[in-house]
Amino acid sequence: MNTFQGSCHCGACRFEVDTDLDHVRSCNCSVCRRRGALIHRVPKSALRMLTPLVNLTVYEWNSRTAKDYFCPNCGIMPFRIPSAPTAEEIAQGKLPFEGWAINACCLEGVDLSKVPIRLVNGAGLS
Repeated sequence: MNTFQGSCHCGACRFEVDTDLDHVRSCNCSVCRRRGALIHRVPKSALRMLTPLVNLTVYEWNSRTAKDYFCPNCGIMPFRIPSAPTAEEIAQGKLPFEGWAINACCLEGVDLSKVPIRLVNGAGLS
C-alpha cells in the first residue's frame, strides 16, 4: 500500500490517498471522454481531504447519483463519487460501489504510462 499526494492544477484542492495503483479506468461516456481523466477506485477510508469538500464545486447529471468534485479556480476534477448501478446492472448482479474514484492524473510522482488501463463502456449504459 502506498500513500499518494494529490491536487488540482492550481493547488487549491489537496488530498492524500492510500492505494496500490495497479490499474486505472478510462471510460467512454460523454463526460469522461471529454474530461480525459484516468480513474482509480478506492474505499471511502483511503481518501483524506486536505481541503474541505465545501471548497469544491459539484457536478451531477442524468441519475444525479454520481458527484464530480471540481476546483472552482482551475476546473480540475481530482475525485468523484461514482454513479449508482442502473436497474439493468443490478439485474446482472452488479453491486453498488461505496467509495471514491480518484483522478490518477492528479497524483504526484505517478508515471501513468506504466499503469495498466482498463476500458469502461460507460457510453453503453442506459
